[in-house]
Amino acid sequence: MATPEARPLARYAADPANSRGRIHAEDEATFRNPFQRDRDRIIHASAFRRLEYKTQVFINHEGDLFRTRLTHTLEVCQIARTIARALDLNEDLTEAITLAHDLGHTPFGHAGQDALNACMADHGGFEHNLQSLRVVDVLEQRYARFDGLNLTYETREGILKHCSRTNARALGALGERFLNRTQPGLEAQLANLADEVAYNSHDVDDGLRAGLLALEDLEHLGLLGRLLAEVRSTYPDIDRRRLIYETVRRMIATQVGDIINTTSDTLRRETPGSVDDVRAGTDPMLRFSNGMQQDHLELKRFLFTALYRHHRVYRMAEKAKRTITGLFQAFTDDPALMPPQHYEQSRALEATDGDAGRARAVADYIAGMTDRYAIDEHGRLFDPRRLT
Repeated sequence: MATPEARPLARYAADPANSRGRIHAEDEATFRNPFQRDRDRIIHASAFRRLEYKTQVFINHEGDLFRTRLTHTLEVCQIARTIARALDLNEDLTEAITLAHDLGHTPFGHAGQDALNACMADHGGFEHNLQSLRVVDVLEQRYARFDGLNLTYETREGILKHCSRTNARALGALGERFLNRTQPGLEAQLANLADEVAYNSHDVDDGLRAGLLALEDLEHLGLLGRLLAEVRSTYPDIDRRRLIYETVRRMIATQVGDIINTTSDTLRRETPGSVDDVRAGTDPMLRFSNGMQQDHLELKRFLFTALYRHHRVYRMAEKAKRTITGLFQAFTDDPALMPPQHYEQSRALEATDGDAGRARAVADYIAGMTDRYAIDEHGRLFDPRRLT
């Protein structure tokens, strides 16, 4: 029997007792409910450990204090759990979704994803949300009876943030919302929004730490400008490092408070009676206020121009793309260059899906690499001075 929740859930929250279940039937755990079990499986997964050495914005070896995919994931989880608790949503499910949401990310962040997507253009493309689902459904191999982690429908629903209509048609019930243009449960909506709060806020912090952004650049932005002025007014003699910390933490708190208040008003107005009522909606019920949404979009546009397109970040991104492209070309030309396990997978997929199967096996191998492993593998393939 599933363990009871520690506190009452809202009627529109996901209830583990009413989960839509797993792909493969299993006996329930004695001391954990299904969503707690999902969380624990994710934490013990190999793909989760590899997040420690995958890029957020800055390549892992560029500095010890910059965010990685793992620290970003933990920060998303913390933000999402705070909001879930305030709205009486299911914290266990929220935690499971947020811990798994980036498991399919390539090395080198979005530059790596863009490169791998271009390489896979003739074979269905590559999208890290779909790859995260592939990781938990197929690629993790830990259990005797099935491939993957066999997570609940609700966790898998939350992992799949985006999906093309073509891919959605192959996913059965999980892909229906992308065809019907309806919504996932609130815990999934929350994971999505907490991700945006985390990466915008912390990319500001890392950009300032790296010297690619200046405080003066932020003063003209609506939200950050107001918060910087507030901190300086409250603490006139504050040093730069503490000024940044105070501003970033207020930035997160302000956005979190806005989400809680706006969503509470929406839920009172729309009165969903169940998680299925939430799923039937055509617009998210968990969202920013209109004013905060404008501040959020302004910040995203600023970061794209000032940080993500900064010449230092852009130059490293181009190196990353060439690394990914070179690896993909070499392995698709000769899959025997991959380690035996991945070579055998490529043969199996090629036997059923032809060239597309071979390419997908190569993409699986590359997407699972850490930054440093990808760099080393590229060196092993293309540097004639390296024997291993």
